[in-house]
Amino acid sequence: MTHFITDAEVAARLDAATAVEAIRDALLAAYRGRLVAPPRVAAPLAGGRLVLTAGQLVDEWYGFGSYDTFGHAEGEQVVALHDAANGRLRAVAVGAEIGSRRTGALGGVAVRALARPDAATLGVVGAGGQAWAQVWAVAAVRRLREVTVHCRTPAGREKFAARVRAELGIPARAVDTAAAAVRDRDVVVLATTSPTPVISAADLSPGSHLNTIGHKQLGRSEFGPDLLDRADLLVTDSLAQAGAYDPPMLGTVGAYAGRLRALGAVLAGEQPGRTTPDQVTVFCSVGLAGSEAFLLDRLTRPEAEPAGPARPGRGAGPG
Repeated sequence: MTHFITDAEVAARLDAATAVEAIRDALLAAYRGRLVAPPRVAAPLAGGRLVLTAGQLVDEWYGFGSYDTFGHAEGEQVVALHDAANGRLRAVAVGAEIGSRRTGALGGVAVRALARPDAATLGVVGAGGQAWAQVWAVAAVRRLREVTVHCRTPAGREKFAARVRAELGIPARAVDTAAAAVRDRDVVVLATTSPTPVISAADLSPGSHLNTIGHKQLGRSEFGPDLLDRADLLVTDSLAQAGAYDPPMLGTVGAYAGRLRALGAVLAGEQPGRTTPDQVTVFCSVGLAGSEAFLLDRLTRPEAEPAGPARPGRGAGPG
């Protein structure tokens, strides 16, 4: 029988630590060739696109996630999971929680692997669902003592800071500029819809780690080449997806192409991660294909047990 799972069930059963561990396993499976994860495809429609991301855990399952770009306030994403042995539809998740928590968990894995072990301060630019999911996941892998946040509206950033304090129990404050949000921060998150850089490389402190979630293509990017020039280590969750952007992803052109590494390779010990406390590390999140289905598989296994609430909130597709 097909298991239909709602956002409420995902929120009740998928905590941050579980999501981070599952996505770490997905990244390793992809690096080792067990998780087949091709670049996503998009079908142009009138007024928007329907985007499909497919994946396969060899000999176990295959599935897909879909979302659209129409911008409907009540638009929903779908994740479907098929049994590899017989093709039956094992599970379907409807809503935004799987995708949001997946992207947050990717950021959490990157922070656990690349940020300094003593990282305790987090600066966030952006105050939407993706920004919240990043904080949710980072708080599961580092003991944070303060979060600073900036977004375009004072009300939005104050609301976000209040939510961090209320739901995660972490001191948080809203600040007036993006530069102020990331200044002297151990970990930085960019999760905006901005087509132009929101910070400069000079805003980052030595030893900081950066997750970038929003636009990252030539001519449309929330950061500039100066930030990539500053990075001692540049990684992504999917080299295949990073190389499939059109226009190209900023981190895949020119000299950057030879520097971009797979996060899975770092996790497997095949590529070095951070080697000194003063290095600046940058993670370009692109959305590993099949990782939503990977989470759905973990959620719907017979041994899976409810874990607890704390909703990351609505999230769009990966940028």
